[in-house]
Amino acid sequence: MIRRLLLKLLWLYQKFFTLIGYGSCRYYPSCSEYARICFENNSISSAFYHTFIRIARCNQLFEGGIDYPLLDRLRPKPSELRVETIKYWLVPNKKNRFFIVKNFFYKG
Repeated sequence: MIRRLLLKLLWLYQKFFTLIGYGSCRYYPSCSEYARICFENNSISSAFYHTFIRIARCNQLFEGGIDYPLLDRLRPKPSELRVETIKYWLVPNKKNRFFIVKNFFYKG
């Protein structure tokens, strides 16, 4: 329930408020997309922590660049494995942690 509410608020922010500061994020994916991925796949406390750290680093003092979120667990469980059904690709980083890469062919 809380997770869905937070994801809906992020969706509203991405739809309406990012038009004001479009292109101001120093990272890819953007901070709001990073937060959305974290809230979809991690616990709420972990998602808040990682999102806060990411937003704190999104300023002139840091170089920026590509920074995908790390997952604690994977939520989506597609019934059929085809390229169109996979939302994210996972790249192993550490023990039981993964970088997440968005699949642009996803049709969900």
